[in-house]
Amino acid sequence: MIVADNNLIHETSPYLLQHAQNPVDWYGWNDEALKKAKDENKPIFLSVGYSSCHWCHVMAHESFENEDVAKFMNENFVNIKVDREERPDIDDIYQKVCQIATGQGGWPLSIFLTPDQKPFYVGTYFPVLDSYGRPGFGSICRQLSQAWKEKPKDIEKSAENFLDALHKTETARIPSKLERTILDEAAMNLFQLGDPTYGGFGSAPKFPNAANISFLFRYAKLSGLSKFNEFALKTLNKMAKGGIFDQIGGGFHRYSTDTKWLVPHFEKMLYDNALMPINYAEAYQITKDPFYRDVLEQTLDFVLREMTSPEGGFYSAYDADSEGVEGKFYVWTKKEIKEILEDDADLFCLYFDVTDGGNWEGNNILCNNLNISTVAFNFGINEQKVREILKSCSEKLLKVRSMRIHPGLDDKILVSWNSLMITAFAKGYRVTNDVKYLNAAKTCISFIKNNLFTDGKLLRTYKNGTVKIDGYLEDYSYFVNALLDIFEIEPELKYLNLSLKLGHHLVDHFWDSQNSSFFMTSDDHEKLIIRPKSNYDLSLPSGNSVSAFVMLRLYHMSQEQVFLEIATKIMESQAQMAAENPFGFGYLLNTIYTYFQKPVEITVINSENTDLCDFLLTNYLPNSFIVTIQKPEQLKHLSEYPFFTGKTFESKTSVFVCKNFTCSLPLHTIDEINSHL
Repeated sequence: MIVADNNLIHETSPYLLQHAQNPVDWYGWNDEALKKAKDENKPIFLSVGYSSCHWCHVMAHESFENEDVAKFMNENFVNIKVDREERPDIDDIYQKVCQIATGQGGWPLSIFLTPDQKPFYVGTYFPVLDSYGRPGFGSICRQLSQAWKEKPKDIEKSAENFLDALHKTETARIPSKLERTILDEAAMNLFQLGDPTYGGFGSAPKFPNAANISFLFRYAKLSGLSKFNEFALKTLNKMAKGGIFDQIGGGFHRYSTDTKWLVPHFEKMLYDNALMPINYAEAYQITKDPFYRDVLEQTLDFVLREMTSPEGGFYSAYDADSEGVEGKFYVWTKKEIKEILEDDADLFCLYFDVTDGGNWEGNNILCNNLNISTVAFNFGINEQKVREILKSCSEKLLKVRSMRIHPGLDDKILVSWNSLMITAFAKGYRVTNDVKYLNAAKTCISFIKNNLFTDGKLLRTYKNGTVKIDGYLEDYSYFVNALLDIFEIEPELKYLNLSLKLGHHLVDHFWDSQNSSFFMTSDDHEKLIIRPKSNYDLSLPSGNSVSAFVMLRLYHMSQEQVFLEIATKIMESQAQMAAENPFGFGYLLNTIYTYFQKPVEITVINSENTDLCDFLLTNYLPNSFIVTIQKPEQLKHLSEYPFFTGKTFESKTSVFVCKNFTCSLPLHTIDEINSHL
């Protein structure tokens, strides 16, 4: 049967377009749909998901492509589809409702609303018929439609109860002093969540939790206790050798379905591949082990190769499925590998644990549990030769794999996720000195400024030349952070001025002075049933945590007191929660660490002494802001800012180390710098 396009055909989101030919008469979240619900006095069925969500695809196939279910939905509901990546505010509100009602959230998120957007029934995935211990979606629709018509008071009471509970989640918090004990308590609580065998936190499914790993590195430096470093490094080792890391193509999958990091959920999200490189860069700075730098480079190279648009922005995600089968694109049989690699197949199969029976559903997910030295001994060759063979084999398999049918690509470009990627490329450049990473970061900044910044405001999403949706807190805070990262490398006034301008915009339009935190949306954003806030660092760092960090950075660059006051208020308002529940506050704890340790301001004047620069950039200095002045005119333009006041350009490389508003004399040797650090 040929199905006519529904209203989603006019959207740009790849997720919404996936549903444009459903028999369900879907609308996007817009005035037309909301007005229709009120005019016709129909409840709203709101479905929230994203393009690479496996169970979203399952529910779509079972229910939204079902003619009978769609007919009932169209007759009794106004049906609205939302891409949670485009509209994190809508997703945040109704995820909280789902957690209140069921104790958990997730996608697809399925919510039934009154015409004025109040929720009265909520869940996640529902099978089309009663099964898996879950009520069937068809019967839920029938029961709720009947209740809407026959028991409107019950519906209204349920909606009001949800709304009351929702408002209570936004209550003010009692501020705590920012003391060392906050970090001590958080570190011990987080460490107790760790898996001592395979690393990571909790049991399956296991997520990378990049900010928590960074916090353990910082706490190890603060406390001098090596066990925190050892655990973080073990986690990074296990992930990099497991199936969650794409062994031949680079990049990280979303999460592991088992405790060993072997079997991933195969989708690849841009933000994971922006956050994880930071961990591996820090691990390299701490250990100087090239293994960590290799993982960093493989991940960044994957993004350059497969997730970069011609304009220089970065795409959002790759699906887990190809040809309707999860993971098909990534797995191998031993027979395939032997045919492709011929004489080198045995060595490759030994190193990557490839067997005839496979390690997952008869196929092999490439993983590594052997040292290079073991393989070298087994084949009677040196370790360098093993590395050369493995590199050659991986390139051959990657070439063959590239000919397979690829997973679906979500090619929308989001400011927030792109900003995380800019930060990752900046960090990658600093530890590798590979200019392609710096160029990618700068090109993306130009892309955002040229396409998603207008009238002093950021917009959120770009797709095929169409730009829409006002920027959220995370768009602004992540982008300011990215601008400052590039400014530290290339201190051009344009980067600092724009970051200060956007920082003031955040204060003027997002700040909640009563509750000492930022709203997710600006004061002129579309009004929803509540004005949501983002406080938890989970898959993504929260807008408030990143805002606290960028306010701290802006203060040290400009000495504008308002930035320090706001950063301090955010940290104080959430410090005790972060100590008690560190798993959800990793990024904020890193910010508190920086504040508590007092940032070290390092200015490098004239970078011709590469040994001196490499020493600073490849050492682990987590509470430092390092700005490298390469040209006299850069310093001249920046002299109005306190960070650079009183410094002059010299004919040889000079380093100034400032802390607690006291600066060193010009330093010219590594020993002199070390004595001040």
